[in-house]
Amino acid sequence: MDDLANELLELARTVALAGGAIAREGRDRALGAVTTKSTPTDVVTALDAEVEQFVSSQLRQARPQDAFIGEESVATPVRAGQVRWILDPIDGTVNYIYGHPQYALSLAAYIDDTALAAVVYNPASEELWHAHAGGGAWRGQLRLGGSPRRELSQALIGTGFSYDADRRREQGAMIARVLPQVRDIRRVGACAIDLCYVAEGRLDGFYERNVNIWDGAAGALICQEAGIRIGGWQGQPWDNEMLIAAPQPLFDAFHDALWAAHTAD
Repeated sequence: MDDLANELLELARTVALAGGAIAREGRDRALGAVTTKSTPTDVVTALDAEVEQFVSSQLRQARPQDAFIGEESVATPVRAGQVRWILDPIDGTVNYIYGHPQYALSLAAYIDDTALAAVVYNPASEELWHAHAGGGAWRGQLRLGGSPRRELSQALIGTGFSYDADRRREQGAMIARVLPQVRDIRRVGACAIDLCYVAEGRLDGFYERNVNIWDGAAGALICQEAGIRIGGWQGQPWDNEMLIAAPQPLFDAFHDALWAAHTAD
């Protein structure tokens, strides 16, 4: 399994760097081809699809036996025990459109529910975070170990918001209850980068509801390999209902504050 994880990581890194370069160099073209998906604020560009097509074709060429799921395409069928690639071609599309340098290509390889390899690449900053199962988490040559923070009141917390207006109202009420209990809140605008920031200690914790599998798959492994605890509500694995990431000493207090805020009404 170690050999396979290493092989998958090297492929993911190579493909992510090339795919990210396409996004970076094609941004001017992307601005002329912006459409919407689930709501008028949920935007997608032609480059999202172009990068996804490039990455999926490269993976298919290298490993035709693998399954694939991407944000902008129909997932291929997956069998038990089969490697499955999970891609977000441009996580943080709104940032990408507006020229904010927080967007990323997020790519992970799983077998069933087990993550084997993950890469998150920010083409704007050229930061590349990566991990493989049992090999630690890294940004370049820097091994990641999360934040030493132990007190919630001193924690810098990241979060994200849904594109659905009704869900945003709920999230706004929730963050209003959480904010007085923490040092401050940051909204980066790209879940994959948020999770890498937690792994690196640039955020002390992160939470978000309505996270899709392609948003969190790579960042979750990077966090776990950095010693960060990842979970959902009340001991459950993270899912679309809730993703929480924090160092182990902070996690329970963070979860409980979020749960109290969530159930206050």
